[in-house]
Amino acid sequence: MIEAVARGASDPQLSSIDVHVLTAARAQPEDLLSADGLILGTPENFGYMSGALKDFFDRSFYEVEGKLPPLPYALVINAGNDGLGAQRSIERIANGYPFVQVQDPIIAHGPPEQEILDRCAELGGTLAAGLELGLY
Repeated sequence: MIEAVARGASDPQLSSIDVHVLTAARAQPEDLLSADGLILGTPENFGYMSGALKDFFDRSFYEVEGKLPPLPYALVINAGNDGLGAQRSIERIANGYPFVQVQDPIIAHGPPEQEILDRCAELGGTLAAGLELGLY
């Protein structure tokens, strides 16, 4: 799903957008401070976001608190259940950063089918185009 998001965000028509794909374990607070937008992706584990994403939030929150302008974001979840627990927990944490959700989340149930991957690519392209056009 993230590969599809990155493919959409990397559309060659979007000449001023640099796309960086980082795992939650590798991402650092500095990555948030240098970002203009953010797409978070996670599997749903036991009705919650991945432990790695929660760890990133724990490691980065106080480091960026008060330094981060509202950051547009979107969310993709690969869920074994309904994905709503992961979605709610991420949205609650995102409000504190502050991240501003600019698109509806995409939730896949099990291995993502082509229609979901197409929607992920569209989500990435839409967020990138909105950034390039100065909408966010």
